[in-house]
Amino acid sequence: MPVTVVRFNLVDPDATPASLSARYKAAVEMAAYADDRGLTTVQTEEHHGVANNWLPSPFAFAGAVFGATRHIAVTVSAVIGPLHDPLRLAEDIAVLDLLSGGRLVTVAGIGYRPEEYALFDVDWKRRGKLQDELLETVLKAWTGEEFTYRGRTVRVTPRPFSDPHPLLLVGGSSRAAARRAARLGLPFFPSAHLPELEAYYKERLTEYGTEGWTMMPSAETPLLHIAEDPDRAWAEYGGHFLHEARTYASWQSGDIRSAVKSAATTVDELRAEGVYRILTPDGCVEQGLDNFVLHPLSGGMPIDEGWRSLHLFCENVLPRLKALEGTEG
Repeated sequence: MPVTVVRFNLVDPDATPASLSARYKAAVEMAAYADDRGLTTVQTEEHHGVANNWLPSPFAFAGAVFGATRHIAVTVSAVIGPLHDPLRLAEDIAVLDLLSGGRLVTVAGIGYRPEEYALFDVDWKRRGKLQDELLETVLKAWTGEEFTYRGRTVRVTPRPFSDPHPLLLVGGSSRAAARRAARLGLPFFPSAHLPELEAYYKERLTEYGTEGWTMMPSAETPLLHIAEDPDRAWAEYGGHFLHEARTYASWQSGDIRSAVKSAATTVDELRAEGVYRILTPDGCVEQGLDNFVLHPLSGGMPIDEGWRSLHLFCENVLPRLKALEGTEG
């Protein structure tokens, strides 16, 4: 069975507090609906100070999702590690791990927007060292034992539910990120399909004498929206996808690799490119993907349209994916 993901970043460039509250509540309700129908994962992320209201607090959102669901995992991809106090982050993740029974997956990256570091008065040039400290600290904290942190003895409680600790991956598209993951014996989450970086990570595992594994996006990981009439949906809602794509692309320097990075400047270019795809239920099944990533509220998408997409996927696509799995088995 392919991995099925519902992604939420809660972007809405035209939001009022009231409309954004409705969007947040709808996202939690969508997560509960997805959980009831057997989808695999809710994916969320972290960005700060963005004019279009990009979600800044993924763990608070994850807590709301866990309260409304029973089975679905929540992947935070990614938390910007150096912007967080290591001890407090260890506590927050431990509490969510206990609340969810081990359903939280955290990908720790270092980010790529200097303005986010400036917002929190964190030194951009020290981000690598801060990330090392954060990862080392949370791993020690989750043992429940005393350890030395910044020259003093500390102990963090409660211990998490998961043994030996909550699932924590190191994210990124650089050799530095791969080395960091290998040194600590943590799984590696490349931000795009980068087989050469996976190979480098495996070499470093051997060098450090550690064990780990890679969770890498497929060569194709499009963001999907399901509609009975894709032509009409592109005409009516393509601007929402383009807004998000252009925002995200504006943050990316040339050396940043991402599975969902777009070079499009118009809706027509975006449609032709294939990073965002509006598909009929039949067309979605025919994609034959390993990962189906639904993005029902992309770029300020009207909530009703987001629900239509999610309903079409769960009612008209998911049963056929399950049937195909049974046939192949």
